[in-house]
Amino acid sequence: MSFGENLQFLRRRAGMTQEELAERLEVTRQSVSKWESNSAYPEMAALLRLCELFGVDLDTLVRGDAQAALAEDSAGYDAHMNAFSKAVAGAVGLILLGVAVMVLMAVPSSDAAAIFGVCVLLGCIAVAVAVLIAFSMGHSRFMKTHPVIRPFYTQEEIDRFERRFPLLIALPVALILIGIVLMFALLSVYYLFRMGSPEEWGGLGAGIMLLCIAAAVTALVWACLQRSKYDVEGYNRACRREFSPTPEEKRLDQITGAVWGCGMVLATAIYVGLGLAADLWDRAAVIYPVAALVLVAITIFLRRREDD
Repeated sequence: MSFGENLQFLRRRAGMTQEELAERLEVTRQSVSKWESNSAYPEMAALLRLCELFGVDLDTLVRGDAQAALAEDSAGYDAHMNAFSKAVAGAVGLILLGVAVMVLMAVPSSDAAAIFGVCVLLGCIAVAVAVLIAFSMGHSRFMKTHPVIRPFYTQEEIDRFERRFPLLIALPVALILIGIVLMFALLSVYYLFRMGSPEEWGGLGAGIMLLCIAAAVTALVWACLQRSKYDVEGYNRACRREFSPTPEEKRLDQITGAVWGCGMVLATAIYVGLGLAADLWDRAAVIYPVAALVLVAITIFLRRREDD
């Protein structure tokens, strides 16, 4: 393919018009049109800017076949990110599942059942932490081995996922709301029929709600990680931030670390306080996954504000 054909393919692949590309490069639309028709060639500065913009090397842009080069996932990026998404989402869901089982086991008000529930929670946490450590180390190793990934997803593939993404978010949110409704519905059984005790029905409802939350959060984490998979340029920026951070990025990492440290200390203080004051050692454990979700949201907010 000629330079003009490569440029035309890359521009259309990115979903850009000639006017939009010209604006990004601070040139006229006529210049872009001449480049694509091979009647003129850009200066070196513009060529390097095109390489950075489309994620290709200079040789591929000028003399190679951009369509063939970008059609292949030679690094195995897609398979790696799919496995990483499933592992992280599964680990988070496993911890919440352990919390749900522990709450359900507390319903019979039996010491043996309560101890079993705590053991299940600790087992789930242990397995989840092991999975997170293993896949985080594997992801870090992949990033070090492949610090730059050429964008290979077509605009059609990205658009297809973006059309599905609202549904992938809406369904888990609906499941959480269903869990809340079921919890109050079960609690109302006691007040309507005076069967059992409010603690038993409330505990059963809370356990079922947590099961719904565990499934919903697992789906939400997976969907968000899958969406980030298609942002190949974001992956490349993350690699650069990891291995060649700027002073501002180092400062952001320090702030994020401090936020996580303070947040988990606060969560522990609340857990111990509720346990000592109201003997809620089993149910208060839900504070940890809630705190983790809040801290993740804060981290995302801080990073996006820094990017802006």
